Amino acid sequence: MTANPLNGPAQDPRLDALLRQLNAAQARNIGFPAAVDIDYRNMAPLLAHLLNNVGDPDADPTHPNHSKDLEREVLAFLAGLFRAPERWWGYITSGGSESNLYALYLARSRYPDGVIYHSTASHYSVPKAAHLLGMTTVLVDTQPNGEIDYDQLARLVRWHRDRPAIVVANIGTTMTEAIDDVGQIRAALDRIGITRRYIHSDAALAGIPLALADDPPGFDFADGADSICVSGHKFLGTPLPCSAVIAPRRHTAHLDQLVAYTGCADGTITGSRNGHAAVMMWSAIRRYGREGLRARTYEGRDLAAYTCRRLEEIGWPSWRNPEAMTVVLRTPPPAVLKRWPLPTSGSWSHVICMPGVSRIQIDQFLNSIANAVLPHNFPNLEGAYRR
Repeated sequence: MTANPLNGPAQDPRLDALLRQLNAAQARNIGFPAAVDIDYRNMAPLLAHLLNNVGDPDADPTHPNHSKDLEREVLAFLAGLFRAPERWWGYITSGGSESNLYALYLARSRYPDGVIYHSTASHYSVPKAAHLLGMTTVLVDTQPNGEIDYDQLARLVRWHRDRPAIVVANIGTTMTEAIDDVGQIRAALDRIGITRRYIHSDAALAGIPLALADDPPGFDFADGADSICVSGHKFLGTPLPCSAVIAPRRHTAHLDQLVAYTGCADGTITGSRNGHAAVMMWSAIRRYGREGLRARTYEGRDLAAYTCRRLEEIGWPSWRNPEAMTVVLRTPPPAVLKRWPLPTSGSWSHVICMPGVSRIQIDQFLNSIANAVLPHNFPNLEGAYRR
């Protein structure tokens, strides 16, 4: 009889099979936005302990099983990176969906009659959050590269100009890594005299890399964002899904409520929160710092540029947005996708050159396309993402 893997030294066959599956998949996992260059296995001893960062990160709970001191350091680093105002607040959430829900919760508490505007390329958690909050949403078309159509946004807001505008700016869309410029969103609202406004930057994918760029696009607090979220399991590659959301303190203070038995206030969505995720984000930031994270950023972008050049050499349609690690390419043949699973929308797919993806992997992938299809049989260039 096999021992219980939680109580004895023997590994369970099901867990062995899962590990083999994950190890086998890693070599061809180039389509999904998770960095794989950071080894978190030194955190294993912490798995013997509960880490519950319940409630407000600024106040330690009555129990000792938490990592709030490290969470505060993570949030302070990100607040500085995103040029937050002097008084800000935030917390580490379960993922980007919770962060978006919290940000829109803040927007609704400020403007209960507000209308949410988001593009057709926004993450699916945005309309889900709007539904949970009982808020009106308006869909805005995108430009060919996946960026929001600012002119159409202005026209749609004008139709509801008697109500506050709550705009979700995509800072790295899921398919094309397009960036919605917060400055242009503000200008669109200014043109029609909308002063009651709230702009949330969903920077789950690209927030940290963009903030470290030499000439970043406008997306942070200094550019006019009212809240920003960024994922930990994407650019930082944490093995646990997590995210951080930050907003000016004036947007959040009224939501706090003291919970006597935990010993701290709680203005979060979930209450109990994963303290291990905070430790992992802290570890990555402490290990690399700004300059190390910047170097990882440029490694990913350089590999994306290389991927585009190689695709052009073999005649396969592709393109990428400026500063993106994402390369959009015509969907490869089924035989290639069977070995290299890629997210696909219509007739286009993408590869994401996250830190840890190697040139060897990219070359193997591109060789599989070249070997599967002769150049004169390549599909035409028409499609939703043609540029």
